[in-house]
Amino acid sequence: MKKNIVHIICLISFIMITSCKEEKTVVTPIQKNDKTQLKNDLVKVPESWVTDRVSKAKNRLQASAAGTIVWNAMEAHGGLANWYSKGPIAFHFDYKPLDGSTQRNTYQTIDMWRNIARHQHYDDHSQEFGWDGAKAWTKTTDSTAFKYNLRFWALTPYYFLAQPFVLDGEGVILEQLEDKDFKDKVYNVIRVSFAEGTGDAPDDYYVLYFGKEDHQLGVIRYIVSYPGYFEKGKHLPEKFMELQGTTIVDGITLSTGYHTHWLLENETPGDHITTITVDSISFQPDTKKEYLAVPEGAKILKGLK
Repeated sequence: MKKNIVHIICLISFIMITSCKEEKTVVTPIQKNDKTQLKNDLVKVPESWVTDRVSKAKNRLQASAAGTIVWNAMEAHGGLANWYSKGPIAFHFDYKPLDGSTQRNTYQTIDMWRNIARHQHYDDHSQEFGWDGAKAWTKTTDSTAFKYNLRFWALTPYYFLAQPFVLDGEGVILEQLEDKDFKDKVYNVIRVSFAEGTGDAPDDYYVLYFGKEDHQLGVIRYIVSYPGYFEKGKHLPEKFMELQGTTIVDGITLSTGYHTHWLLENETPGDHITTITVDSISFQPDTKKEYLAVPEGAKILKGLK
């Protein structure tokens, strides 16, 4: 009898030990499937982050008539969820003033989630500058490579190309203006301004034309009030930027160029002053955070100038 009891106790102990071993073995596959843990060196964010941000943006935008127009435009351009799910965007942006002043011609990679940028001179990729979310930097061997304000320009091309997706933030103020006719098409018109303390130039504003029927962006009017250039309350005259064609990249509709004009008093385009082309657009989901960090040997730029 004692033998049987001992046998039973040993059998139970064996089963318990075996069960514990089995429990431990099922933990490993869960850890291996944790993509967030495995890919935390990448810029791309988890899907759950995107879902949460898009849900909040949708609720905020659809609470007003102006916001609903912007949300519809986001959907027509491929969807905010699709936009943020792609990882960083890379593109070539060539800004050519027609008066012969400084050309700005770079290939750039932007983390749209955190607003971080890295630019390379289009003709010499070893000449670089960028913005890490808090400070501007440059790494060059040619002092003439970038003869313009690098802090200001680090995100400026992106804010043109990424319309209307960049309007999902809480500091964005939207106002619906009267509809406009331009080149035989009727547009909803939205004025975009920014809450105090939003970015380097909260006094900036945009006036965006979205097709009343197709919700596609056709015109960007804007001013430049960057404090590195202007005293408080002053800015350049308003400009009228007309999109010059679009392309679809992974389901996202983006501009392939712009013609910029001075805005006339009757709110129509005046002289053509700048031609911009955009190409080589792609999403780069495998970009590592290290690539968008300040590189070793870079010079940190002080102030707004």
